[in-house]
Order: sequence, then C-alpha cells, then structure tokens
Amino acid sequence: MTAELVRGQNHPLSQTRLEIRVSAGKPIVAGATLSDEHGTVHGVEWVAHPGAPTLPGLEVSRQAAADHRLAVDLDAMPDSVHRISVLLALPTGVGGPVSFGAMAAPFVAVTGLDGTEVASYTITGLEAECSVVALELYRRQGAWKVRAVGQGYAGGLAELLADQGLAEAHQLASGINEAVTQGVARSVAAPPPRTTDTDRSRQPAAPAVGPDQSGSSYGGGTSPQTGASYGGASPQTGQTPLPDTPQPTTGFTGGPDPADASAVTQSATPGSGGPVDYSHPRRQNAAPPPPPPAAPPAQPGQPATPVAGDASGWSMDERLYNQVWGMFEDLARTAASYRSAVDFADSRMEKELDQVLSDPRARIGGQGDAAREAAQAKRAQLVDQARQALDRDVAQLTAESDVVEPALPAPYARWDNPVWHAYRVPMEMPMAVRLGELHLPECAELRIPMLVRLPLERGLWIDSGRTGSTDGTFTDSHDRRRLGMETAVAHAARLLAVHPAGEFTVHVIDPAGAGAQALAPLVQTGVLASPPAHGAAGVTEVLARLTQRVDLVQMAMRGGASDALPPGFDTSQQLLLVNDFPHGFDDRAVNQLRYLADEGPAVGVHLMMVADREDASAYGPLLDPLWRSLLRLTPVPDDHLADPWVGHCWTYEPPLVPPGSQVLPQVLTQVAAARRELNR
Repeated sequence: MTAELVRGQNHPLSQTRLEIRVSAGKPIVAGATLSDEHGTVHGVEWVAHPGAPTLPGLEVSRQAAADHRLAVDLDAMPDSVHRISVLLALPTGVGGPVSFGAMAAPFVAVTGLDGTEVASYTITGLEAECSVVALELYRRQGAWKVRAVGQGYAGGLAELLADQGLAEAHQLASGINEAVTQGVARSVAAPPPRTTDTDRSRQPAAPAVGPDQSGSSYGGGTSPQTGASYGGASPQTGQTPLPDTPQPTTGFTGGPDPADASAVTQSATPGSGGPVDYSHPRRQNAAPPPPPPAAPPAQPGQPATPVAGDASGWSMDERLYNQVWGMFEDLARTAASYRSAVDFADSRMEKELDQVLSDPRARIGGQGDAAREAAQAKRAQLVDQARQALDRDVAQLTAESDVVEPALPAPYARWDNPVWHAYRVPMEMPMAVRLGELHLPECAELRIPMLVRLPLERGLWIDSGRTGSTDGTFTDSHDRRRLGMETAVAHAARLLAVHPAGEFTVHVIDPAGAGAQALAPLVQTGVLASPPAHGAAGVTEVLARLTQRVDLVQMAMRGGASDALPPGFDTSQQLLLVNDFPHGFDDRAVNQLRYLADEGPAVGVHLMMVADREDASAYGPLLDPLWRSLLRLTPVPDDHLADPWVGHCWTYEPPLVPPGSQVLPQVLTQVAAARRELNR
C-alpha cells in the first residue's frame, strides 16, 4: 500500500533499487545531492545534475522536463553517504514560471522497479520559492528510509546548495542553469488538457499501460499516473496495478512548452552567420501539432460528434494512442463517480434509518415502515440520478470508441480489424502495441484497448493456472495450458508484425513439446530464429546464449564501446517464449531465467512465460521476484488488473485470433518473406 506522506513524515524502504518519479506540469530541473550524516555536501562531485547526471548508485535526468525518473541503487552508495536529497528547481532565463507558487504543486513518488509505489508526496505550500528539497532518502541504523521534506528556497539553487554546506554553491548553480538553458528547447512539456464541446477534459497521465510502458504503465505509477506500467500483484488485494501506465505525455519526445512562447528556439537562417541549430528539423519551431479539425459544433443539448485522432500528438498514431488513454481515464473517472454516489446513497439511507429506529417509539406501528420506505426511495432516487449520469458518459465514450476502433493502426487494432488484411511490414517500430482489452462491470459492452509502450519495459507472464475467470470456463488444466500457449503465440506474432524486418527475433523453449500445436503458425511460416528447443539440453543452450548476449551488451554499454560487439552480432530485440515452466528447468536454468527477467529488458532481451505458479510452488519464495517482475496476463477474461487512480478492478480480455481466421498465418508469412529479403 502506498504511503502518502506529509511534510516531515518518514517511511521505511524495503527495497534498495528504486525509482523516484517527479511530475510538475511545467519543465523543471531535477537533481540530487549526496551528504554525510550531518547533511553536508563535501564537493561538486557529490551532486548529480543535468551537467553531470550520473554518480555511483544514482542517475538523474539530463535536461529540464515536466516529468522525471531518477534511478537510485542504495546498495551501490558509498559508506560515507548517509543522505540522498532530491532537488527540484525552476530553470532560469527561459521565460517560464519564476516561482513554484505560480504552478501546480509538484508530485514526487518513490517506486520499485516494477512500478509499485512505496511512498508519495505532494509538495504544497510553496509560494515565492524557485527551488526545493522535495524529499530525502537517509540511512538510520543500517536501514534506509524516505522523508518528505518540502523545504523551499527563494534564492534558487545557489541558496539551496549553500544551505547544504557546499562551498562552490554559486558556481555550480550557474553551471547547472547554463546546461539547462542550452537544452531547454528539448524540454518535454505536458500537453494541454483536451476539451470537447461537452466540457469534458482529459488531464495527461504521467506513468507509464501500459499503457508506457509502462509503465507501464498501465504501469507504471505515479499518482495520479502509469505506467506502464502494470505492477506486481499486491499482497493485500491480489490485484495487479495498471501501470504507470497510461501515460499520454510520454508520447511527446521533444518540444517546448506550448504555453511558453519564449521557450521556442528559432533556427538560424542559413548563411546568416548565426549559431547552428542542432534541434530536430521537423520539431524545432513548433509545439505539438493541434488536433485535426473537429466536427461541426453540436446543437445545444446534443453531445459532440466524436472524431478519431482528436488528441494532441506529432502523428496520427500518437494522437490515437493519447485518445485511447484519454478514454481509459474518462471511463475510470465516471465509474468512480458512480460508485461514490452509490456509496453515499447507501450510507445516507443507513444513517436515516438509524436515526429513526434509535427511538423505540418509532418501532411501533407504521412509523418505522414509513421511514424505511422514505429512506429507500431517497436512495433509489440518488442511485437513479447517478446511473443516468453514468449512462450519458458511457454513451458518449461508446460513440467515441465506435469511431476510434476502426481507425486504429495495426499495432493498436484487434485481429478482426480489416486493417490486418492490408498489412505490410512496417519500416519503423510503433510507439505502442495492443495486448488486449479492458472493461468495467458497470459497462461491460464498452471495451478500451490495452496499449503498452514499446520497447517493452517488463516481461509477460501468461498465467495458465486456475484464475477467477468471469465466465467460469476453461477449468480443465489441459484447456488452460492450451489456451495460454495460443495467447502467447498471438502476442508473439503481433510483436513480430509491428517491428521492422529483422529487428525482432523470437526464441522458443518448449521442453516437453507440449505446445507444438499452438506453435504451428510460428514454426510453419519460418519466423522463428531456430526450431523450438526441447529437453534439458535445449533449455540450457538457449538460456546460455541469451544470458551471454545480455552480459556482452551490458559490458559494451557500461564501457561506452557499443561498436566493439563481435562481428555479425544480432542487434535486434529478442523475445524468449517459455512454455510449461518449470518443467525441464534445473536450479541453474531457473537462476538464468530470473537474470533475463531482471536485466534483459534494458538491453533488448524480453521474456514471455506460459506458466502455472502452483507448478513452481516447490521453489517457495525464491521465484516471488520473478513473478513480480513480469506483467501478468490471462488467457481467459479475468478482473486482476487495477488502475492507479481509483483502484478499479478492470476485466482483462486477451487478444485472441477469431476462430477459423487465416489472418495470423497471412501476416506471419509476410514477416518471414521480408526477413528473407533482408538477409539476401
């Protein structure tokens, strides 16, 4: 459960590898200082900032942005470090806000690597301050804790750093401001709220579901943000949080704040002798393009006509992605309003009945019955009003979905969408991929696509065990395993189809050969890197090869020598599909699988497991980190996903290919042909 801190409150940290996520709504600078037990910073080398973003166990953002993710590894901290202070500051000289009092309160969250929030803090009460110590991680008696600080400074970074004992505070503050000013044209600003004629606004969510990845979420999670990303199952509720996930703002890869005209950098005219502008030629002078022209205004009292792609974004795909997540947020909000109204009606009825029946005289005769009927009538009236509001919002969202769903590109579309019949192998990777559909019990007919950002930030676990399926089907273990493998193949085929030729490779481990029938589309079309691995020897060979790949890429990245990889090294994204885990896996293979799940996504090696957790119960808690690191999906409808805003239990439905459809082999045949053409 997330601890929502107030100023001065602390909370223990049970994990050592953390992310600190910041959301401010306007571009700000994020940094961190390391200090001793007295809170003293002993030199500029103890400060992580955009000009020097990396320290042992700590990495911060390299530029000003509306959202930040700071990586912290407490185990890697030197023994002399007892405190890590997270700093936020407003960039100077760029025309933005000059104090935190002129903008929304910044939000800071400490999360695990799986996107699960540990603690959060909204920094309120700031006025003239332009820099603030948001929170600090500190060591106390060998254990780490987080404390909400919220100490602001009107004198900016120089005053803040000087207060922490840094002798070179003014020089360092000037250097940070200069580095930020040089990169301000690349600052990522939150998109403006999108409003429709019905005054329905969509506030951008900053995981990161998926859908961003993420986290993703649906992922993800900052509050009220995704996250990607989908987190691990909560021990209290058993629900998997939807990440951080929905994060429309992560679709913006650059560009100044649309509301801040002074942040726009004008390019030098060729031959004018001015400075060379190295910013992206297609994005250097403009905010995100506006949505396409809307439909004619609706008549008073009539809902607005929905338009596909009416969200902000650089391309139609990005607009549709943001629009889908806007629909997700709108449905979450309207369902939360309805449930809150019903809860209020119930509590009011109980209160009125208690007041009447507390008088013994009211229990005699018809007075009690009349009071009960009146209370029930009031409850019914309130619930009916709430239901009418819900039905109105759902009708509007359904109309929008009817327009958006046919307009979705192949990566976002269902398998029965006609867009797949015109499929061609893409030239570049899309920003997201569809992993299923989500709906709520109040409006089961309205389905929201579950989009997850690419490249994947977490592996996938197709749970072939007994689930609380909403329709009670597939209770037989053989049927569940078969359907689980079919679901995994559909996911793998979609990932192959949405990547350019040669940029995504699939490996399969099927120790007992139990998935041969489900794997037939992948095997027969020749899209696999090699035939499925069988037996203990096959398991060992594939895991050793992918583990070595992760080690090589990590060493190259850490050494800054990515061009030193062996000749002919396959640089494409890798997906390992594992069936029937843990059968055929010894202890060494299990450890290698955990290593791939933890370290693989960062270097392009992803894991997809079809497994029943009960089958691996003999390993005890050893595999708990593995299950938590993967995004759990089911081959049957199941309400195991929870959004990070209001905690709704969303029913997930897998994206299965329609029975009798030939779309899967047709698409995979084109993928295989494009790969052969590439290798000629």
